[in-house]
Amino acid sequence: MITYRDAIIQDAQSFLTFLEQIGSESDNLTFGQEGLGITVEQEQDYIQSIIDSNSVMLLALDGNEIIGNININVLTRNRLKHRAELSITVKKAYWNQGIGTELMKQAISQSKNKNIEVISLEVRCDNKSAIHLYEKYGFTKIGTFPKFLKIDNEYIDCDLMNLYL
Repeated sequence: MITYRDAIIQDAQSFLTFLEQIGSESDNLTFGQEGLGITVEQEQDYIQSIIDSNSVMLLALDGNEIIGNININVLTRNRLKHRAELSITVKKAYWNQGIGTELMKQAISQSKNKNIEVISLEVRCDNKSAIHLYEKYGFTKIGTFPKFLKIDNEYIDCDLMNLYL
């Protein structure tokens, strides 16, 4: 059974392992199999900063295994505090099972309760399933960032999308 909950500090090691796996499964992310290249202590500090802030970090779990996550990180400068940036990912073995949909639903609900007004994201222009998910929740394309990613000497454009809550 898939469950969803807020991340806690004790998730740090499992979450870093999760990131390394998903980095090796997809070229839709800003990192590869190397993960984020941070220590468990740095991840613990990051999770604590999420807990202490207006941001959101939700996990999808199959038993005790992290299989998906969504982050909505509120920007910290006074003139930007109404905005947040979204990232979401699900293990490939769990794609197309509604996990991303449920993560989006819960995270957007939490964002509304935290008075976040604008959520932004970047998505590969060719990632049609992700774009469909974002559009389902009201995100609109506001532009394209040419050469956003470079993977194996190939440039990849990304769409910039916003959700106005």
